[in-house]
Amino acid sequence: MCGICGVWEYGAAEGRVERALVARMRDVMTHRGPDDAGALLFDEGRGGLGFRRLSIIDLSEAGHQPMHGCTDRVWLVFNGEIYNHASLREDLEQRGHIYASRTDSETILHLYEERGLDFVNEIEGDFAIALWDADREQLVLARDRAGVKPLYFYQHNGRFIFASEIKAILEHPAVTPEVNEEALYHYLTFVTTPAPQTLFRGAQKLPAGHMLVINRGGEVCMKQYWDALPPVTPVVRTEEEHQKNILELLRSSIKKRMMADVPFGVFLSGGVDSSANVALMSELMTQPVRTFTVGFHDTEELNELESARAISERFGTNHHEVMIGREEMLRFLPELVFHQDEPIADPVCVPLYYVSKLARDTGTIVVQVGEGSDEIFGGYDWFRTYLQIQERFWRHAERAPLSARRAASALAKPLVKKVLKKRMASELVRRLGANESLFWGGSVVFDETNKPSVLSLEMRGRYNGLSSYDVVRQYQETIASARPHSDFAARMTYLELKLRLPELLLMRVDKITMATSVEARVPFLDHHLIEYAMGLPRNLKVKGATGKHILKRALESVLPADVLYKPKRGFGAPTREWFCGPEGENLVQQLLNSSIRERNFFDYSFIQRLADEHTREVRDWSANLWCLLNLSLWYDHWIAGKAN
Repeated sequence: MCGICGVWEYGAAEGRVERALVARMRDVMTHRGPDDAGALLFDEGRGGLGFRRLSIIDLSEAGHQPMHGCTDRVWLVFNGEIYNHASLREDLEQRGHIYASRTDSETILHLYEERGLDFVNEIEGDFAIALWDADREQLVLARDRAGVKPLYFYQHNGRFIFASEIKAILEHPAVTPEVNEEALYHYLTFVTTPAPQTLFRGAQKLPAGHMLVINRGGEVCMKQYWDALPPVTPVVRTEEEHQKNILELLRSSIKKRMMADVPFGVFLSGGVDSSANVALMSELMTQPVRTFTVGFHDTEELNELESARAISERFGTNHHEVMIGREEMLRFLPELVFHQDEPIADPVCVPLYYVSKLARDTGTIVVQVGEGSDEIFGGYDWFRTYLQIQERFWRHAERAPLSARRAASALAKPLVKKVLKKRMASELVRRLGANESLFWGGSVVFDETNKPSVLSLEMRGRYNGLSSYDVVRQYQETIASARPHSDFAARMTYLELKLRLPELLLMRVDKITMATSVEARVPFLDHHLIEYAMGLPRNLKVKGATGKHILKRALESVLPADVLYKPKRGFGAPTREWFCGPEGENLVQQLLNSSIRERNFFDYSFIQRLADEHTREVRDWSANLWCLLNLSLWYDHWIAGKAN
């Protein structure tokens, strides 16, 4: 994994881009690539490409970027890995392409020379790619299918800027950081910004599975080259056949992601997904698998140390652990704001940083992680809950006339609030009456019921009529139109693959592991495995009270039953405790006294009430407070800090 950046002043009469500017943009991302750096001016000085290298494949100088193909008419900067590059190389060499290295990067160049824009359909891997084509006078960007690698861009006044991280774009003197208020509105709900928006006005992120082409005239064409839709006609197989196929796909994916000329390992929690990574990787190795686990000093219920140790002992791994607490969280907060670029309000970023640092300190450069399994196989408790609500009630209620639903919603809302005392129940009643979908995603903090309370009167007036359902609806309408017979489980998974997974979970993995110069690979999100899982019927994902049913059955020959069928715990962080006591009050004061308060976005009397109720243990508002704290610290650093 590396860091890439570039600028193209496509409308300039003469070249004005300076190498020093490209180097400055590049070097603000040194953590992404501490091993090498490169820069190139192109288009007679109208453009520049920058590159920071984390050496993983072909550690020699032959892997230096920017890199050109058979001629110097096509140049590349590339972040990620192409797992099928060796098989592609054989065909390309037979067609006359001459290689100068063993890198996967060079295969991208030759494939583009051979196939043009169709190259992206043949590569398998995790990638953010930028290609300059001098003959066609175009710049090409591409992000991998699942969105493992981020890629941002900014276009204004005849200038196009791109980078692996927004901070590199902000190094350009023509870019002034300012808040994208519509993205802020959606961030409060999803604790991240939905693609293509970011919290920086004018800066966008390329959605997963998309390619962007910009030409000399400044015309931008962004198209989707891959989608996670279920198959039109699923293949009927026995459960045993599904088990066999899933295990083969996962085993193949893990093997592909062991491609490296540097040490690699696994982040191990002791749960199903990370344990499967360890078990299947150990089959393919003659040396012990390196495993890494993080625990908490003062929150025993979140620790999975014993489970991880049991897996380590069973498979003979070279195991490492790190323990953290509130002090480590407070120490990391300023770095967290810097490395995230825009807030990713998932507190797991904190333990993830320390376990990544542990891996790097042992000399491990590549790790495999378990993200994606719960999304594509239906492993979360909330996944089963939404399925039950849909099947037992919602699908029947949706058939009632809208007027009747609205009347019932108006009558039920105060009753639900008073009797059930559950915030989510009130929101679901509102959605039913508003003719909105049941499921909005696995991470919703400020929904449309409670979001107005946290916004100031001025902010509510300015965005009256805006709803975060607009984000959800576009994806739900796509799958409903393209696959009208798809089941509710597939539709939930599709939404997760479009929003929460690429823009929250994978974004946190990329930003936080790269903060320590470690590359994370995600075997459960190999696109072949995603496509297969999207064709599975609902009853093979959730059976009774068991999620990931078919995956667990597939792994019965690999993992013991006590690992496969124990209650799911999940990778968490003690945010509830972080906002309690004197140290918790200090966090609340940072939130309340942030310079973002001057913008009058929020009702701070409401925020104070949340903090008070949390401190008195009336309700757990830690997710809401963490969301607001991340946003406030982001503003202080990137907006107010840059302005001073």
